[in-house]
Amino acid sequence: MTPECSRVLDSLEQPLPPELVSHVAECAECGALLEGFGALENVGAPTAQAAMPALERVRTLTQEELAAHPKPTPWWREVLVLVGVYVGMTVLGALAFTPLGLMRNAAPPGIVVGLAVLVLLVMLGGAIVALAPVRRVAWGLVGTCTAVVALSVLLGGSGLAAKSFLAGVIGCTRVHMLLSALPLLAALVMLRRSAYHPVRAVAAGLSAGAVGLLLLNVHCADGSAAHLAASHVGPWLLLGGLALLVRSRLPTSNHAP
Repeated sequence: MTPECSRVLDSLEQPLPPELVSHVAECAECGALLEGFGALENVGAPTAQAAMPALERVRTLTQEELAAHPKPTPWWREVLVLVGVYVGMTVLGALAFTPLGLMRNAAPPGIVVGLAVLVLLVMLGGAIVALAPVRRVAWGLVGTCTAVVALSVLLGGSGLAAKSFLAGVIGCTRVHMLLSALPLLAALVMLRRSAYHPVRAVAAGLSAGAVGLLLLNVHCADGSAAHLAASHVGPWLLLGGLALLVRSRLPTSNHAP
């Protein structure tokens, strides 16, 4: 490589002086170098020009969305809506059970009321965990609360078997699923408004299933451990897993955290 070739390399992005122009005309390597550099510039320019309209369109849409919704919707409003669905379904279920006898649990009243309060806390807490805009939701928190509620229901039973095991399982499981279907649907609709997170989905399913768990806790006369595990706790845990499965396959309407 001659000194003139080195000067050509140093002047690629600048106009060449006359002496280098004559050198490029005589040097095949410098001529090929300048030709290739010019081709690269021609490729980059159309790409940048083509990207500009797309970027401008995104900017326009963003400004329109901000103008239409200058303030984000408070997350607690969605929690209130979801809890309202839970409460409404609980009231309807209680009204349906009243002709048959709402309070049929033979366990001591203090235990029945204590379990009802615990399940209500899970119902509200699960909705908050599912919808609150926190950066991280730990599996340990949800798992610990789930274990506490499940053990409390099993240990708080009266121990009395009111009917055959199979008939009791079929009846209570069916009632549990019917009472929790609408709350679960509402929870899944709310979950689509934020980015998918498995812990949030499980928490939402458990909070929705708490509707059926609460009503069965006060209405069901069968307090045997086997019945409670298969017909009360089992369907409740199943709803948590079902929410996770369904939410993972639903499209997300808003990818905010």
